[in-house]
Amino acid sequence: MDTKPRQKSFEKNPINGTKFTIAVSSAKGGVGKSTFATNIAIALKKAGCKVGLLDADIYGPSLPKLFSINEKPKSDGKTLNPILKYDIQCMSIGFLTEEQTPMIWRGPMVTSAIKTFTQKVSWKDLDFIIVDMPPGTGDTQLTFSQEIKMDGVIIISTPQEIALQDVKRGISMFDKLGVKIIGLIDNMSHFIGDDGKKYPIFGEGGVKRTADEFKKEFLGEIPINPEVGKLGDQGTPIVESKPDHEISKIYLNLAEKIKSTYL
Repeated sequence: MDTKPRQKSFEKNPINGTKFTIAVSSAKGGVGKSTFATNIAIALKKAGCKVGLLDADIYGPSLPKLFSINEKPKSDGKTLNPILKYDIQCMSIGFLTEEQTPMIWRGPMVTSAIKTFTQKVSWKDLDFIIVDMPPGTGDTQLTFSQEIKMDGVIIISTPQEIALQDVKRGISMFDKLGVKIIGLIDNMSHFIGDDGKKYPIFGEGGVKRTADEFKKEFLGEIPINPEVGKLGDQGTPIVESKPDHEISKIYLNLAEKIKSTYL
């Protein structure tokens, strides 16, 4: 007799109007997921793909600021139309609320909002939809993993161990839920000083070691650069405003790799 517990089977639903759903996750806050998500979306657009960007961080949406979007999406009463910025179709709970309004919601309300954004938004002919995940391993991650067809997730982390503790939990969660992990990015990996020297402010090599530990691909390093934060605050992400910048080239190379893998 088989006494092992049986995992509940869920029918996963693809997001209408899209070919591939790629999540950007970490399980740790403050490691640059939203900055990465916006810039990789723009990089994929520059690679010739049709791209959507879904800000799934209900409690702390960043897309309105990072893309400088101050309008509300239009609706026909049944579906919402994504807002087009930089030729990218965008949706965020931040488009529907005031900037300083706290989202004091319980889990079921978050799940309902996520389902609205995936099932009742008129995404149109997208090659990729990039999903900016919130920190943690909670309701949003479970909803996307169990009920929505995700084609892969990119894990973002900084190199210090306090960040990697949560990142390892996130990797284990996606593995258990059967979601493909595309690979790990070492974000804010180091700083290049005016003297040309490399300064590993948050430690060195931690993300690569974690990738090796879990047998995942290491996708590379993105250094700290003041231009990234400055341009993000202005709503003009670096890949859009300075595509020839050394940071932009990292994103553009990764976008070509993603494109060739899926399309």
